[in-house]
Amino acid sequence: QVQLVESGGGLVQAGGSLRLSCAASGSILVFNVVGWYRQAPGKQRELVAGITSGGSTNYADSVKGRITISRDNAKNTVYLQMNSLRPEDTAVYFCNAERTLFGVNMDYWGKGTLVTVSS
Repeated sequence: QVQLVESGGGLVQAGGSLRLSCAASGSILVFNVVGWYRQAPGKQRELVAGITSGGSTNYADSVKGRITISRDNAKNTVYLQMNSLRPEDTAVYFCNAERTLFGVNMDYWGKGTLVTVSS
């Protein structure tokens, strides 16, 4: 069973930085895409950034230029470097990984890590 464990969240002042990590229990090379999502109180979960097995990335418009997703295949970890944080970035951040196994799309989620940005 694939497990994803997020870490790196915390309390930071506006303008500060955090780096989130998503560590997989096995190789991340099996995943078609790994993404970071976030969910703020009272809001729907939204995609923040994603990275494919080939290294292509995509970002939500609200975070472009401030947030970078990257992967370290040797460490089975995907990172989310967040700079110039804003109070509206406050949310629980979740890691998601998708793979196709025997023609079936499979979807995995971590339990999340809380990011709080104070003004």
